[in-house]
Amino acid sequence: MSSGRVFVARLAGLPVFDPNGDPVGRARDVVVALRPGGEAPRVLGMVLEVQGRRRIFVPMGRVTSVDSDAVILSTGSINMRRFEQRAGETLVLSELLDRSVTVNEDGSEATVVDVSMEQTRTDWLVTKVAVRKGRGRRRSELLTVDWDEVTGLGVPEHEQGAANLLAVLAKLRPADLAGVLHDLSDKRRGEIAAALDDERLADVLEEMPEDEQVELLSGLADERAADVLEAMAPDDAADLLGEMQPADAERLLELMEPDEAEPVRQLLAYGEDTAGGLMTSEPVILGPGATVAEALARIRHVDIAPSLAAQVYVVRPPFETPTGRYLGTAHFQRLLREPPSTLLGATLETDIDPLLPECPLHDVTRHLATYNLVAVPIVDPDGHLLGAVTVDDVLDHVLPEDWRDGMVRSHG
Repeated sequence: MSSGRVFVARLAGLPVFDPNGDPVGRARDVVVALRPGGEAPRVLGMVLEVQGRRRIFVPMGRVTSVDSDAVILSTGSINMRRFEQRAGETLVLSELLDRSVTVNEDGSEATVVDVSMEQTRTDWLVTKVAVRKGRGRRRSELLTVDWDEVTGLGVPEHEQGAANLLAVLAKLRPADLAGVLHDLSDKRRGEIAAALDDERLADVLEEMPEDEQVELLSGLADERAADVLEAMAPDDAADLLGEMQPADAERLLELMEPDEAEPVRQLLAYGEDTAGGLMTSEPVILGPGATVAEALARIRHVDIAPSLAAQVYVVRPPFETPTGRYLGTAHFQRLLREPPSTLLGATLETDIDPLLPECPLHDVTRHLATYNLVAVPIVDPDGHLLGAVTVDDVLDHVLPEDWRDGMVRSHG
């Protein structure tokens, strides 16, 4: 077992291995039991994220080593049932960071930035609290005190900040952060959402189940909610608004910038289980006179999803959907084999027909599977490109509604 003090915030994201060195998952939080009278809390165990984004509970008795770069577990089977927080349990990172406390020595107010735990002969205990007194880094003081030297951690806080927790979670991918939010209380989830910037929150919302998306967005002020919708991909924004009451959705659409709201309105006009309802209206679009070098530069952009970056849709102007006449598709593998100066018009594949927006979901799925496609263009009856349906759009609709959650069970 590693000796000395272990600060919990430094555990977040550490890989966890079994005794043979095989990976188990990653550490996400620590579960403690607060005790009355300022007595040091007992550490019950750790929350690990394993394959499939499932969070499980591992008792501290199973932890044999905690180092700066890994956590090692002892031998034995691991209970893979999904973690659910029980009454009397507190999650250190999710619930204690950013709490306001009083430093007993001088009665000053401070904010919790971390806590540390230590192993005794029989148990693990939370023994120290790292707090920041004052505001701003230049005027603040960071100090570490004994657990019983602060008060306020056992009292529910109505307005808790989120800066320190977000610092711990900053490197998480949007899908992983969505998983963290899923496990938080409604109050804490709202506080985190309020602290995230619009683009980050939009990315996280796109990874959440639809009912949680609606709940989280509805908890924001209307102006903020409209800003977040503008930062989302139009198809994801349309899916979210489609789950809301029509009056609420229309109110938010009115608050959005007109050029941001228009493609969302167009998508909402199609049935949910049709190609039009599934598609994104912002695929990669270029004209036939663009070069291979220009096309590769476009699909290389970090914000373009891999399924959309797999091909470039070539059209006559205008190049915003609905575009001019659709001419064909230039696949990235073909682009990689061509000289950079080659014009896209010479690289087109036209042997697979596009689909109409009214095409039902099962036909879209069959089309993608038949031709081994990752995306298919959607055109109107006059041949104007309206958007594209990607394989991940289809998967979102054919998988069970609770596929993001996995099996929800309590830990043993």
